[in-house]
Amino acid sequence: MHLSESARAVFAVLAAAGTATRPQLAAGAGLSKPTVSSAVAELEAAGLAACSGTASGGTGRSAAVYALGAAAGAVLAVDLGPSRTQVRGCALDGTLLAQGTGSRPDAADVVSKVLSELPASAPLRAVVVAVGDVTTRGREGTGERPATAKAGPAFDAMAVALPPGVPVHLENNVNCAALAELHEGAARGRDTFGYLRIGVGIGLGVVIGGQVLRGANHAAGEVARLPYPWDEDRAPRHEGLEEHLGARSLLRRAADAWPQADGPCPRTTERLFALADTGHATACDVVGRHAADVGRLAAAATAVLDPGLIVLGGDVGSNPQLLPGVRAELARLSWPTEVVSSALGDSGTVVGATELAVARGIQTVTDGVAVKH
Repeated sequence: MHLSESARAVFAVLAAAGTATRPQLAAGAGLSKPTVSSAVAELEAAGLAACSGTASGGTGRSAAVYALGAAAGAVLAVDLGPSRTQVRGCALDGTLLAQGTGSRPDAADVVSKVLSELPASAPLRAVVVAVGDVTTRGREGTGERPATAKAGPAFDAMAVALPPGVPVHLENNVNCAALAELHEGAARGRDTFGYLRIGVGIGLGVVIGGQVLRGANHAAGEVARLPYPWDEDRAPRHEGLEEHLGARSLLRRAADAWPQADGPCPRTTERLFALADTGHATACDVVGRHAADVGRLAAAATAVLDPGLIVLGGDVGSNPQLLPGVRAELARLSWPTEVVSSALGDSGTVVGATELAVARGIQTVTDGVAVKH
């Protein structure tokens, strides 16, 4: 798409604002009013912008209000979770157009369904897929791929449903959730923090100065690789810490500790936490010990990063019952650090992936032109 630089700058401002008048576009893009008028006409001719109404100004004069046009397009965000897939289709101003949820094996069907519900007139500009894995570029320009077997097969099965030729970007799911907490969740107003996810697996999203730290191998925050156990009698196992802190091990420990007199042992973490919430002694003890373990991991992260804030997320980590134990253990082992529960729950990853997809979609249209502030 051959747009002038001023038209690309105005488009980026309009996408970020959702709706705007020409004076607002001029101020946002740092351009003169005549230049903006020419840019708006160019965008309208291309179907990228359209007049959506009028607004009254302070002098009583009305001004045309512009929004994105039908040709601006849409983006797709996919959270390819360990057990569940969440998909959202959005316009480039972030407006939700379609969404769907299904099991991980049904990921391709969920993607296809959401794609079918997007406006036929809206070209798909970008796709962001959040995976529970490190991502890496494939060979000879084959695009980004999960780096290990954790998410590779599921990604391949899902990818067949994506339209050919659309840019597909992979991002670690914990990084996506951290971005969502930064912009819409528990870390709003904080530009440095750690997002610690505890669920089936574990991961740490590191945000420094408002930016996600990815690392040389895109593996920053892969706390599953911290050496564990680490003592004189036992050698660390590959991803042994994730095995110890993951939900399956938590339920195994509950089963080992569960007295027959207490009735059936909980088979899900939700049931375990529900029993602890009622004051069930064994459940409280298991949850308390797990909270201390998570607190030790938080202390390890704090020792390296000194983030000032730890946001606990994931199916297990976001449960408020963990907070007292995590806070106590972190306070015992490290320096003062605020610990809070995720504000977005299980939607955090797809929310963050949507933000990235919108940014990528705008970049596709504007070809990365810088916007003046």
